[in-house]
Amino acid sequence: MHNFIESIEHIFQPQGLLAQALPDYESRPGQLSMARAVAQTLDSPGDVLPERAAMLAVEAETGIGKTLAYLIPAVVGGRKIVISTGTLNLQEQILDKEIPLIQRHIKADLKVVCVKGRRNYACLFRAKQFLTNPQMLLFERSEELELLSEWLAHTRLGERAELTWLGDDSPLWEQICSSTDKCLGGRCPDNAACFIGRLRKAAAQAQIIIVNHHLFFSDLAIRRFGRAEVLPRYQTVIFDEAHHLENVATNYFGTSISLYQIKELDHDIEELSAGLTKESRLKVRQISRALMAQAAEFAAIFPARPGRYPLEEVTRHKSWAGELNLLLSAFDSLGNHLDSLIIQNPSWEGHLRRCQELSNSLGRICMDMETTSVYWYERRKRNLILTSSPIEVADELRQHLYSQVSSLIFTSATLTTGGKFAYMFKRLGLDEETETLRLASPFNYAERTRLYIPAAGFPEPREAAYGPAAREQSLELIKAAGGRALLLFTSLNAMREARDFLSAVLPYELLTQGEAPKAVLLNKFQRRTTSVLLAVASFWEGVNVPGESLSCVIIDKLPFEVPSDPVIMARVNRINEEGGRPFFDLQIPRAILTLRQGLGRLMRSGSDGGLLAVLDIRLYSKPYGRIFRESLPASPIIRDLTMVKEWFAGHNAGDVGAPVDGQ
Repeated sequence: MHNFIESIEHIFQPQGLLAQALPDYESRPGQLSMARAVAQTLDSPGDVLPERAAMLAVEAETGIGKTLAYLIPAVVGGRKIVISTGTLNLQEQILDKEIPLIQRHIKADLKVVCVKGRRNYACLFRAKQFLTNPQMLLFERSEELELLSEWLAHTRLGERAELTWLGDDSPLWEQICSSTDKCLGGRCPDNAACFIGRLRKAAAQAQIIIVNHHLFFSDLAIRRFGRAEVLPRYQTVIFDEAHHLENVATNYFGTSISLYQIKELDHDIEELSAGLTKESRLKVRQISRALMAQAAEFAAIFPARPGRYPLEEVTRHKSWAGELNLLLSAFDSLGNHLDSLIIQNPSWEGHLRRCQELSNSLGRICMDMETTSVYWYERRKRNLILTSSPIEVADELRQHLYSQVSSLIFTSATLTTGGKFAYMFKRLGLDEETETLRLASPFNYAERTRLYIPAAGFPEPREAAYGPAAREQSLELIKAAGGRALLLFTSLNAMREARDFLSAVLPYELLTQGEAPKAVLLNKFQRRTTSVLLAVASFWEGVNVPGESLSCVIIDKLPFEVPSDPVIMARVNRINEEGGRPFFDLQIPRAILTLRQGLGRLMRSGSDGGLLAVLDIRLYSKPYGRIFRESLPASPIIRDLTMVKEWFAGHNAGDVGAPVDGQ
């Protein structure tokens, strides 16, 4: 262990390997501290706590260089490691920037593979069938078919990302992509050349496997039943952007079924039935259509209002039991018939498996209700989704992850609330022995930024006057910043109202989420240095716009989640039952983590700076405001618009963060 730690220190120290290899490299104490802690965790003897992995939780704020701080110890340590990220951007950064650096200067023979979900890869068998099927004539763009045929002849990975010429909305990929329910397995004529098979082999040979959280937990959920999708056995997992883990694990440790899945099964049965005799084709279509009709009857007992609601309110409907049993019977009838068709064509086995899985999911959600899960439904415009979600994921993680690997690293720029890891530990089931490390950003927030919170008397979000007041203040802040502003909202309605207001009075170009893909909007925002971008949801994190294009981040209000959400309600009720305080134990910590992510969009490099603004007076008017303030960046707080204008007026665009005389 001593030699391992020494080698890591040599790499990161001021005169170390990275300093010698990279002319612009600056040794950072925080990065070295994190690398040392990661190395110690990876090298922990496995017999100290045989019932669980060695664990480390690291909050490393922007500017620490956390990616190299965990990647280099992972590589040097030599273990089989999965690195799971929350965003595609981070995956691409690791693959395009950090891994080549490590291969050039530290380990030339390092084998790394990035594994994505199955549907990101082509199925050779389906692709060949498609290209020789008359249905391809339905595609007017024959050049796409020619390009596809040429690509299949040369591609090594079969990955959709290679098809730069294929539009996001092209129906072609859906016809040829790989999926579990349509896989023939060992009986596939193209099994030897299968892209998924190649991917498994590459993953088995690689030391570092890079995935996203969704794929990791999809694979882990399957492993609970003794199977695995793509990932081989691994010794260590490093979770970057670990603040997402509870939400993602909740999705994959639950069960779901949708009306769309049933419609998709019916559509695929119709397509495959083209190869049957007329009598057989009519028979299977009749049974499949009967399932569709019964699914529609079942869906009709659900209220039409869109949104997410507890399933319990529908189970009291007088027709519930009867319609549910009829739908389960319709699944059984279709399944029995599909089983009889397998002898004619093995492809029917995949359809049978899908039918059985949908039926089983329906039964688990609607009949096998347990107190450890919450049961809910979601109405969308053309879909109905039924879901059971675990109220807590901690026990699942302890049983199926923490006890199965040697070591685990959890890291993110935002893991603590009020400076403590308690919320994260509780939600993810980490015990008190888990090592922790907090590394504050080296960026000079105190000199290069200010945090604006409206003065006393500003309306609270629930007051009718809040919306107009917030929009007027946003306008003044944007004008003071000379544009260059990112406005983050907690609801689509608030964003649209701000857009309508600002578009009429703003002297700068206005960009709004939904007008174009996220990447296109961010590219415009980066290039047009006085533009203003309005956004919700996904723009609260993963947005990286260094330089003068972004000098003002405005958040409309504290991002509390909708308390009527069924999963949140169930967790609130569970905490109440245990004698806790759900507002302080759950809702405030979740809002703090989201707020910290949003505010983190401003400072992406040491030369950045500007104004952070939260237009929510509750940061001072409510007792819990202190908890939020203790979790925010070390930016001096100002509460007067005149001071904001002085702040920006005292600086040029290239040095917006320098201190104003007298402040």
